[in-house]
Amino acid sequence: MSVSRPDSTESFAQSVRRAVIWRSGSQIGAQLVQWAATFLVIRILDPRDYGLYAMTGVVLVFLNMLNGYGLASGLIQRDDVTPRQVRQLFGMLITLNLSLAVAQIALAPLAAAYYRQPEVAALLRVQTLIYLCTPFSALSYALLSRGMAFRELATANLAASLAGAVTALAGARAGLGVWTLVWAPIALYAVRATMLTIGARSLIWPSFDFRGAGHLARYGGMMAAGQFFWFLQSQADVFIGGRHFDAHRLGIYTTALFLAQIFVSKFVPPLNEVAFSAYARIQHDGEAVARGFIRAVRLIMALALPFYLGLAATAEPLVLTMLDSKWAEVVPVVRLIALAMPFMTVQVLFSPACDARGRPGIGARNGATGAVLLGLAFLVGVRWGPIGLAASWLVAYPLYLIASSRRSLPVIGIRGRDLFGAVAAPALAALVMAAGVRLVDSLLPPLAPPLRLAALVATGVALYGSGMLLLARPLIRELIALLRKQPLPG
Repeated sequence: MSVSRPDSTESFAQSVRRAVIWRSGSQIGAQLVQWAATFLVIRILDPRDYGLYAMTGVVLVFLNMLNGYGLASGLIQRDDVTPRQVRQLFGMLITLNLSLAVAQIALAPLAAAYYRQPEVAALLRVQTLIYLCTPFSALSYALLSRGMAFRELATANLAASLAGAVTALAGARAGLGVWTLVWAPIALYAVRATMLTIGARSLIWPSFDFRGAGHLARYGGMMAAGQFFWFLQSQADVFIGGRHFDAHRLGIYTTALFLAQIFVSKFVPPLNEVAFSAYARIQHDGEAVARGFIRAVRLIMALALPFYLGLAATAEPLVLTMLDSKWAEVVPVVRLIALAMPFMTVQVLFSPACDARGRPGIGARNGATGAVLLGLAFLVGVRWGPIGLAASWLVAYPLYLIASSRRSLPVIGIRGRDLFGAVAAPALAALVMAAGVRLVDSLLPPLAPPLRLAALVATGVALYGSGMLLLARPLIRELIALLRKQPLPG
């Protein structure tokens, strides 16, 4: 078991680049597996199944923010860690997660009563199995991330995604209904915990003597505070909507949210894992952190902006192609949420830099602001059904980004104009692309949804590629260099 940083003789830039390739590459592979299974399962299950599952998600996400990953981040952030501290962390993780399992069992009937859906209680009780996996995953994740050993993380994620996909398909074909959505994540978490433990060689005896581990508890507490406010803003819509909507309409909304958030929820988090580890290693060099942050924003938004605006422009043929006509109600909801996602993507990039510089309180304060703004917007928007909730994202998130930028940018060491400059060219190219796609769509003759989608995607790729060649050639060179594992220019 190793608790040290990587060999100092290795180029830091090369280490980060390899980590990005492994982490993002594995994420793409894992998501391709999961998406293939997810879209097949969506075709089999009903919106009501997804609505019921979303109701359990509020409790599950709330308790999971206390599962100890903040403590694990404290281990990553520290320069020196002893074997005793590692054993203490493992003991803390076990204690926390057993307590969370008991709490979820106790909360299950209350959640079922709130949503007026008795099935919710049984679903929540079975989902407590996830907490048995978390201590092993969190400890191993921390040790591997300290060493930037993202190859092992990648292997575990791919194996876990395959296990989850196979379980989901088997459950859906067997007619398990909503239980398909419960057992698939359990299989995923169990395989991931096993693979990470093997990769990190972290099967150790825990220590329940927590004396001297105050720094881990304090840092983890601040991280948990930020996660608490993240929970409030990310689950408020489902919590509010679940009380006002039936399971079908909630399923329509949450499926639209899943589609619109694919990039920010599936691709950005693993990149943030790499970023946090990288920032932690250079946390005392403010200029290096600032340069790294701007580069990360520039590269990520060059991919995110065409995805979001393209999704908004092609929502109808995409939904009819990938899902089914029974999901047609999803289309207008997806369009609205997709337009809010660029603001969310920039927002979530702040936390790794601020946390690594020893300022996790910034994330907590930003999260509190977002919880208030989004919560108020959802309380108003729910009156207009799923579309009203979707519109709430578009109204509240720009305000949230402005407020959090004012706190975060000084800590990171950049100005607002630097952030704007990093996204200006891809934003303009993506806007032109979306307008062109909509124009072409209006001129196309009647086509089957798959053919219509293919024509629009080809148009979008051509327009965005042309726009980036005109506006941001250096950025394209950076992306190509990253993919080819070459030194990044500048």
